[in-house]
Amino acid sequence: MKTGKLKKFDAAEHLTTPEARAEYLSIVLADGDPAEVRDALNIVARAQGMSEVARAAGVTREGLYKTLGETGNPEFATILKVIGALGIRLSAHAVDAK
Repeated sequence: MKTGKLKKFDAAEHLTTPEARAEYLSIVLADGDPAEVRDALNIVARAQGMSEVARAAGVTREGLYKTLGETGNPEFATILKVIGALGIRLSAHAVDAK
């Protein structure tokens, strides 16, 4: 039996369409965990192309990596710029109060 190293899973490799990227972000946003949202934005930006997203958001590629990295704490304005650069629109929905 052959054994070898497994390739580390990278969700960015599977988010190949704008619809898939938007759906992924919607699921994570619904959960509401800020760290997960930051991580999801990182994954979606890498899936689309970090340089392209950074340019469209008006930030440097390195700055975007830092902002969306594990220790990043992006301002809301930056998040909105990145989401716009991803070609995604945020929307609000009422939550059932119970």
